[in-house]
Amino acid sequence: MADPYATLGVPRGASEQDIKSAYRKLAKQLHPDRNSDNPKAAERFSEVTRAYDLLSDKDKRARFDRGEIDADGNPTMNFGGGFGGGGGGFGAGRGGAGGRGFSARDFEGFGGAEEVDLGNIFEGLFGEQPGRAGGFGSSTGSGMGGGRRHAPPKGGDVSYHLRVPFTDAALLTPQRITLGDGSTVDLKLPPGLQDGQSMRLRGKGRPGPGGAGDALVTIGIEPHPFFTRDGNDVRLDLPVTVDEAVRGAKVKVPTVDGPVMLTIAPGSGSGKVLRLKGRGFTRKDGTRGDQLVTLQIQLPDDTTELARRLEGWSDPSPVRARLGV
Repeated sequence: MADPYATLGVPRGASEQDIKSAYRKLAKQLHPDRNSDNPKAAERFSEVTRAYDLLSDKDKRARFDRGEIDADGNPTMNFGGGFGGGGGGFGAGRGGAGGRGFSARDFEGFGGAEEVDLGNIFEGLFGEQPGRAGGFGSSTGSGMGGGRRHAPPKGGDVSYHLRVPFTDAALLTPQRITLGDGSTVDLKLPPGLQDGQSMRLRGKGRPGPGGAGDALVTIGIEPHPFFTRDGNDVRLDLPVTVDEAVRGAKVKVPTVDGPVMLTIAPGSGSGKVLRLKGRGFTRKDGTRGDQLVTLQIQLPDDTTELARRLEGWSDPSPVRARLGV
């Protein structure tokens, strides 16, 4: 990789904020989402990202500035004058070598004229012998060439908004959606589904050098004409007639699972709440909430007959006593 400062277009003394701003500007210009027809932009995006990764890490940046690592994060090899040089060679920091490089004298005691196996020496210095896997030039992460390799960037994520019918959300009915590439997916809704919740479909986004991005699906639960949600419960206001409330009755009631029969006890008044177990939304643990049915007594449109039947009768109950009047 080229000099990371040059890649981001900032001077060596740039502040962290300057580096971050430069990266954001370039990333926005080069992002694969905006350059799907330009593979060179994806390569440039990858270079910019690697440069930012290095310069945004204080330790790596300092080591790069001191020449200890290269632009890819790999340790640099400074042999100076070579094995026999007097400058920054292997012998520069050795006790007793007088600041010089290796010479024939330095290997005395290894067996006279016998061949000297430098493998052990290199192994002691670098952890591997030359030519072995992971040694010089290796990209496996050990030895001299073992710097971290950045994977090519994935394609961009794609956002979708999905409107789910109220009853489907309560029952977790799978939803079939069509993605931007024309393919269809049967989306399984999760327990505990909430309005505005996002779901991630891995590998269903835009293609890229490092694989496809993800699809992010935001769920919107559609309102219902007469059901409302209360946590994991479903609420319903149920109209009942005067005679059903007075004498009691069995009436058909809608639920998210379909209609059921509900028993209304004699003398039930408006505002009384009846509970239908397990007819609500699915919780995270797989159990379901309830349906809460609030009775609403409805007078007939024409009350003439009702008034005639009630003539001479009045209810003596202190219905407003709890209000203090």
